[in-house]
Amino acid sequence: MSNTLINSIQEQTDLIFYNMSISMQTCDRDFDICGAPAWRYVYHTLHSCDKWFRNPNDFVEPEIHTENLDKVDLPCDKVLSDHDLHQYFVGVRERTLNHLASLEDSQLSERPSGCEFTRLELILGQFRHFMCHIGILNGMTIAKKNKYPQVYGLDKWKANKMGGGLYEE
Repeated sequence: MSNTLINSIQEQTDLIFYNMSISMQTCDRDFDICGAPAWRYVYHTLHSCDKWFRNPNDFVEPEIHTENLDKVDLPCDKVLSDHDLHQYFVGVRERTLNHLASLEDSQLSERPSGCEFTRLELILGQFRHFMCHIGILNGMTIAKKNKYPQVYGLDKWKANKMGGGLYEE
């Protein structure tokens, strides 16, 4: 069985998580983005990946979750610490990469149980969503700090494998 596609998806997924880790380290967590602090956008992005990367119908809310915490446009009184966000990040990354490791290329065109989308649609949807929110967080950092956070693409990722700093030089 071929896993050429899954291997590429795993590499890209790890790269996206690395880019998000940089955004999490460089953004001002309390910066207001359309009425919500930046840390809520981080949680929103991770929560979406946790729910939609595998199968939204089998999703169980994490212990740290409370109503509306993932919805940046709705009020929520709960505040997550940097430690909480980091722990959630680590868990989501691990669950996501473990899920990919369990798949074969032929399964990408299949729909998970009870889901209206194929596995590939779910994965690509989260790639789009993740990078959109990394862009929002990085744009806020650029505007506030006048520094450009590192964004790793294929060439830099393959050459460096997470050895660079937090900001572009």
